[in-house]
Amino acid sequence: MTKKEENAIILDYLPYGYPLEGKMMPIAQAIGEENFTLLQLIPRKGTTLQLKERVYIGDGKRDKIYYILGRLPADKLTENAKIQLEEFISKVVEEKESQFIEFFNKATAINTRIHQIELLPGYGKKHMKEILKTREEKEFESFEDMKRRIPSLPDPKTAIQKRIIEELIGDERHRLFVF
Repeated sequence: MTKKEENAIILDYLPYGYPLEGKMMPIAQAIGEENFTLLQLIPRKGTTLQLKERVYIGDGKRDKIYYILGRLPADKLTENAKIQLEEFISKVVEEKESQFIEFFNKATAINTRIHQIELLPGYGKKHMKEILKTREEKEFESFEDMKRRIPSLPDPKTAIQKRIIEELIGDERHRLFVF
């Protein structure tokens, strides 16, 4: 069970709504901090939101958000929101590095044919086997530690960032980081 989103980061603010929908209602595109949920938020009257602004969307009194319109379909993401999304994901992967290193230390096979590690962009069977062999000797401590111990490995931080973006805006069957 995933925790409910309490806060969201504004990816884009459209004071006049979506250009082609004809409704002149302000809307914000945002991402939840906890589960990376893409959301459409309706701000309170007279409120202007800034890019990268953190807003409270949990239960109870919300100062800037009137209500959550619902999930934000990936095809509605503005170009601006996509840029902000990449910056946000990059920052989160850096800040929560230990959580993602834990993924490399604990990742398991999904079924007999595919392993979780192989779902990362640029990681195939060869890299997966190297990671499994190397982590048996000693668990990884950081992305730098991984790169030092497995020189041929594509950058783990970049691979995780790309995978999160794919899960958010692609049609991924297996989810590793976004629920």
